[in-house]
Amino acid sequence: MINRKTFLRMMMLPLTAMAALSCTAELDPSVEMENGRLAKITNTPENVCQESVLIQVTAGTDAASLESGLAGMAAVERVFPDVPGKEEKAASFGLDRWYKAIVAEGHKIESVAKSAAMLECVSKVEYNTLAVKASDGRHYPYTPAPVTKADGRIFNDPSLSDQWHYINTGDKSIAASAYAGADINVKDVWNLVTGDPSIIVAVVDEGVKHTHPDLAANMWVNTGEIPGNGIDDDKNGYVDDVHGYNFRSQGPISWTGEGDSGHGTHIAGTIAAVNNNRTGVVGIAGGSGNNDGVKIMGCQIHDGMNAASGDVTAKAIRYAADMGASIIQCSWGYPAGYYKDDKTYKELYPLEFAAIEYFESTKNNSVLNGGIAIFASGNDGLAYASYPGAYKDYICVSAFGPDYLPAYYTNYGPGCNIIAPGGEAYLPPWDSMKGLVLSTLCSETNDGEDYGYMQGTSMACPHVSGIAALGLAYAKKLGKKFTVKEFKDMIVTSANEFESRLDGKKTYDPSGAADGAKTLDLGKYRNMMGSGSIDAWTLMMKIEGVPCISAITGKNQWLDVSDFFGTSSVNLTFIGEELDNGGIKVEVNAKGRESLGLAEEPYMKNGRLYVHPTKAGSAKFTVRAIAGGSEIGSDAAIGGMEVTQEISVIARSVKSENNGLGGWL
Repeated sequence: MINRKTFLRMMMLPLTAMAALSCTAELDPSVEMENGRLAKITNTPENVCQESVLIQVTAGTDAASLESGLAGMAAVERVFPDVPGKEEKAASFGLDRWYKAIVAEGHKIESVAKSAAMLECVSKVEYNTLAVKASDGRHYPYTPAPVTKADGRIFNDPSLSDQWHYINTGDKSIAASAYAGADINVKDVWNLVTGDPSIIVAVVDEGVKHTHPDLAANMWVNTGEIPGNGIDDDKNGYVDDVHGYNFRSQGPISWTGEGDSGHGTHIAGTIAAVNNNRTGVVGIAGGSGNNDGVKIMGCQIHDGMNAASGDVTAKAIRYAADMGASIIQCSWGYPAGYYKDDKTYKELYPLEFAAIEYFESTKNNSVLNGGIAIFASGNDGLAYASYPGAYKDYICVSAFGPDYLPAYYTNYGPGCNIIAPGGEAYLPPWDSMKGLVLSTLCSETNDGEDYGYMQGTSMACPHVSGIAALGLAYAKKLGKKFTVKEFKDMIVTSANEFESRLDGKKTYDPSGAADGAKTLDLGKYRNMMGSGSIDAWTLMMKIEGVPCISAITGKNQWLDVSDFFGTSSVNLTFIGEELDNGGIKVEVNAKGRESLGLAEEPYMKNGRLYVHPTKAGSAKFTVRAIAGGSEIGSDAAIGGMEVTQEISVIARSVKSENNGLGGWL
């Protein structure tokens, strides 16, 4: 029943508002109270933007009708612009029905949220929560070494030797506790693949300095946009989005404001700093210097002192999907431990969740049927990952330091899927920054230097994103195809053993001087560090379909090859040059020998592979055997079939009991 007052007010409404009459009703009779608030309101007004509220309407409701229903309390605008050709897909995820209500002067977000929740045309109301970066924001300048003659490594970038997170030799100048092999095991992967420009990684973060001398050649370019003409040439709703867009300030990407730390630029460099350009640092998937690196798309959600809000992150993630990204790199989230189940996350942040699901369902390369979301676990030092990363379908990354131990700040436990180098400043020697992660930074905010150190799960996360991008490039090169689920499973299980390190205590000092030293009980991390530490070589072998065997450095050992030749391998006749000890020599190329530092000739004997690696590294061995007799069949005599298997061996300082895939999933 509509009372007289409401009836008279309705008679004065414009025709556009009359089209959605229920938006002017005084109360939606279906509204109920839940946990002390109107049931349509998904979350609470803590740590939120005080200028706007997010509202999802029912089908058929337009902006004018919603604004009229709010009776002057807020102006209303669509969260997402219409993108030609994407309308039907966006509608299938409900993205077309989200609006931002910008609160009018004299009103508060709580009153706008409650008023919106009482309208029949409204299905959800979400306070616009602010996200936090998974880093302390501190950055330390680094001056690259002068270019010298190549030192035998695959790239000529002068600062590669300071990127322990790629190649860790246990150099004690990095940290007194530096541990050989505490890296991502990528060195030998660069002999297989270095990148592919068709693979795009969206850095959803601070602005990426797209003019950086070590990034410019690997920046994504929107070819549908004419730079600087002030026109939305490609009609995607964003003006001059040449290398991406600043969704926080709704304009060009920026990185020089007060409060900008270079966070996004540092992350971008880890993924795809240009390789082999005799400049600065190396990126994991930065190519070989022949314009063959993966591309970085800048999706800016933090701008100076202005943190990302829910509508901003959602717009950036949808943009990444619509404009061709295969991976979203997200080193941000919400404080860990506030909520501890996926259902609550989905209910609290329905807009963001819908945008991520939209991204993961969007096919933008020839390898996968969708996209991959990768998040940092957070730096609260708590036994829970932070959301969104903690959600079951997203890859969530925790951090270790150059000592191959959990970084003091990292979140761990439920929701943390895998670990990667995040760096740690506070290890002896106390005055060294070398234990942090070295990457690109912004000279404008970094004492004039375009390179520097940072630490955090923010820095661990792009190591996994870079390896994932390199994996997509390799799969494309091999003509392989996978589902998103299959590829995620391969990433998360491409891990080295970590559990055996978690014994006793480690010393660190957040004050930066030995007199403030603290200890960290390593026992609390047992069975809490996901599947182990990410291993780039293992992922490539999984893509090839070649299983890996782990070995221990500095030790001669026999390796079981039954996964390759069956459990009766002891009875097979192996083919090759016979050595004086009766073993059969196996093939390994010069790069593989060098990588493992083989102290003796590898061979097969009694169905097992003998190796003696002296260095942490990876290599493929070619082993040939006869199935069905002691001779290969020929025109002259009956015999067996020649069988050839490639066996991938990864040598590290520690070894698990299950081929390097320890921990839990």
